[in-house]
Amino acid sequence: MKLSNRVQEMQFSPIRKLGPYAVDAKNKGIDVYHLNIGQPDIETPQTFFEGIEHYHDNVLKYSNSQGIDKLLDSFIKYYKKWDVNFEKDEMMITNGGSEAIIFTLMAIADKDDEIIIPEPFYTNYNGFAASAGVNVVPFITKAENGFHLPSKEEITNKITPRTRAILISNPGNPTGVVYTYEELRMLADIVKEHDLYLITDEVYREFVYDNLKYTSTLYMEDVLDRVILIDSISKRYSACGARIGLVASKNKELIHQILKFGQTRLCVPTIEQLAASNLINTPKQYFDDVKKEYEARRNILFENLCKIPGVVCKKPKGAFYVIAKLPIKSAEDFAKWLLTDFNYNNKTVMVAPAQGFYATQGLGKDEIRISYCLNQHSLKDAMNILKIALQKYIKIEK
Repeated sequence: MKLSNRVQEMQFSPIRKLGPYAVDAKNKGIDVYHLNIGQPDIETPQTFFEGIEHYHDNVLKYSNSQGIDKLLDSFIKYYKKWDVNFEKDEMMITNGGSEAIIFTLMAIADKDDEIIIPEPFYTNYNGFAASAGVNVVPFITKAENGFHLPSKEEITNKITPRTRAILISNPGNPTGVVYTYEELRMLADIVKEHDLYLITDEVYREFVYDNLKYTSTLYMEDVLDRVILIDSISKRYSACGARIGLVASKNKELIHQILKFGQTRLCVPTIEQLAASNLINTPKQYFDDVKKEYEARRNILFENLCKIPGVVCKKPKGAFYVIAKLPIKSAEDFAKWLLTDFNYNNKTVMVAPAQGFYATQGLGKDEIRISYCLNQHSLKDAMNILKIALQKYIKIEK
């Protein structure tokens, strides 16, 4: 039977496609340290579970397609802490940030229109774009520059009559880059001059290290009608399984139109929304402690990577990922080998080959993305295992 071109052109997630090999390794009794996926091990705040207790109806009903008022109100209150003021008709609750991006692309672009993205980028952006029939046009950011944006000219050279938006992640996944005010101001100028949208994925805004000041694109007041915010509770509250996201914009007409897509999927799960609405009561100390923990993990990871001969990487400033260049030919072959042919003291590691985070053919073949969502003791052990594995693999590859 024939399958659609759409599904056949989509790639499998490079983060998850090695999963069966990890399952096989575990079935053999090998412990696998997961450095491949951004699944926090931090405890979800108790405020989330306390919120579930607030549901007392005898019938679990549909909620409003836009989202329940209590959750919308809690997001409004949250953003005020970041000096951002939203109204209810400027927001819609989504099934995670993923749905927010898909709905956004479907609302602003037609089939074969284009969005510009700095690469490497979150691999699922490819899948979201393919689902919406939109083409990804990348521009390169480099490790030696800390994955910061290139010149204005390099970005505007990618603009064509079919370009509809620039999409960024800030702080960046998979690079950990935190864009400066000047970089965001440059993007604001570009979208203003070329009549584009600026889609900004800010799900990691709580994770900025080294006392850096975080700048949101929502601080660019002259382009607020062009800025589309993508957000989620998954990372900052360690609540990935709740699947509560958000799309927001001061462009009320855009949100009004996106609501049509929300109505076709009826609603986001009611109880999860109610639970998430109580997260606004999470103590500030929770965020302080979590950021301190991740910063310590970042330091452990970076210091250990720097000790491995031939490894090249820059110290990430945000999120909880790092891209590392390895002295090997194929990171994908190496990642598979780690799970099928290697263990040290009955343990191994799982990493994400970075090639899938690029759209330009051939880039990232010798790079991996590492997530530091492991506790400090496990992370130290995992990095030691990675060092031993890499030294052994290099000899085999030669």
